[in-house]
This record gives sequence, structure tokens and C-alpha cells, in this order.
Amino acid sequence: MTVVVSLDVSNQKGPVRRRLWVAAVGVCGAVLAVGCAGVKPVDIPASPPELRPGMLAGYLPRAALPDSLALLPPPPVAGSALQAADDAAYAATLALKGSARWAMAQRDNTLAFPAAGDTFACTLGVPVNPELTPHLVTLLRRSYVDAGLATYAAKDHYQRKRPFAQHQTSTCVPHEDAKLSKDGSYPSGHSALGWAWGLILAEMAPERADALLARGHAFGQSRVICGAHWQSDVDQGRVVGAAALARLRADPVYQAQFALAKAEVQSARQKGLVPTADCAGEAATLKRP
Repeated sequence: MTVVVSLDVSNQKGPVRRRLWVAAVGVCGAVLAVGCAGVKPVDIPASPPELRPGMLAGYLPRAALPDSLALLPPPPVAGSALQAADDAAYAATLALKGSARWAMAQRDNTLAFPAAGDTFACTLGVPVNPELTPHLVTLLRRSYVDAGLATYAAKDHYQRKRPFAQHQTSTCVPHEDAKLSKDGSYPSGHSALGWAWGLILAEMAPERADALLARGHAFGQSRVICGAHWQSDVDQGRVVGAAALARLRADPVYQAQFALAKAEVQSARQKGLVPTADCAGEAATLKRP
């Protein structure tokens, strides 16, 4: 399938407008390695719509999102073997409080950008920020909404109580406990978007696929460690994240922005740009059980 990118630069001026146009031409010629003649371009808005201030709308209309209520089985019930496994998984994380892995779980709670862009920077091997990789940041911000919203059909239906509320404790981010206690636990939205991000980036940088998928998996496990979700919430969240990405791959705007983002990553790597985070420390933390 041939996708040609045409960015909406009508509201941009001067150097910004020129940079956006050059980016579109570069993807058409260098990344896709095809000619553009006779192919209808795909318009990528320079300023995507917002659901609310600071939160970009996803690529998919609500009707096109996966139906998590139809897709997933019901959550474990009290007294079942599955609930016993969830209780055991929760209990096993209590010893991690105050550890480096606990601190990572606290950081993984943050979904606000630009901070959230650092989540995969070390495993991707390049900085992820609006200045150096604007299309990658937009891709992550918009796909986050698609994967997260796809969990709410099941969340709202089951209204499962979260583990910290069930056990009358606190999460690793106690300032959010009141808000979390009002939001259904099953499935995990963090896990859905973290797994979707891992899959997206593994496709974008296949030479780092194992590490990127491992980081996406760890992002979901952070919710168990944090006490914010049961293990089964996280496991089924990954199913929803993968389903959302399957829908995204058929969206032409997503495909075009993915191509631009991949070009940014390749360019940053060729320039020798590296993340400023403590990547050695992150890798060591992820290796611990």
C-alpha cells in the first residue's frame, strides 16, 4: 500500500511551514522510496483536535474503537482461582515499596507529555520530545487516547474495585487514590496504551523490538506493583491495546504519521542523539525480578 503524506501547513508561517513541507517531501521520497505522482495525499493536521486542553483526540472515531466488553471475558469473581492468583500477585508486590522498581512504577503512572515521552526513550535509543521528534510524540499522544478509550466499555460495565481499595491500602501515587477509586479497574488503561506503544515502537525500530516489548510489558506490570490494578486487569488491558493497534494500522492518517515518526527516529539515530535519562539504571531495574 502506498501512502503519501501531505501536512496541513495552512496555519503555519515562515520556517515552521517550510520544515513541515520538507518533512512531507522527505517521507515521500526517502522513507517510502516511491514516487508521489498520481497518488492522493493523506492530510496530517499540524494541530490535531483536542478532547480537552492538553489531550489530543485519537485517530479513530469512537464507533471504530474495539469493543472491550465484547472482546474480554468477565473479571475474576470472589472465591475463584483467578481471584486467588490476583490476590497473590498483589501481595507479592508489597515488598517492592521503596525500591527502584517501585520508583519506576511511580514514573510510569505519568501520562502527561512531554514527561511520558521519556518512557521508551532509553529502549528506543533516541530522545523522545516535541522538539526533536514531534511526529513521534503526536503519534504516542493520539494512540494513547485510542488504546485508553477502548478499555471503557468493559471498565464502565464491570466497575471492578481496585486492589488498593479492596485491601484498604494506598497506591504508589497516593495523591491519585481518590480519583482512581472512582474508576473501574478492569481492564487496565495504562496496560492497554503501554502495550500498544511497545508494539508501535517495535514495528518502528524492529532491531530493538525485544527491548521495546519488554518495556511495554513492564509498563503494565507497574500498575500491579503500584497497587492500582489486579494482574488480570493488566493482562486483559494488553489484549485491548493490541486490538486498538490492529484498528489503527488500517487508518491512513496513522500510517502517514507513523512514517514521519519513523523518519524522525532514524534521523536522530544517524545524528548520534541519545536520551539524557539514566538508561543504565533503568536497564538494571528492569532486569530485577
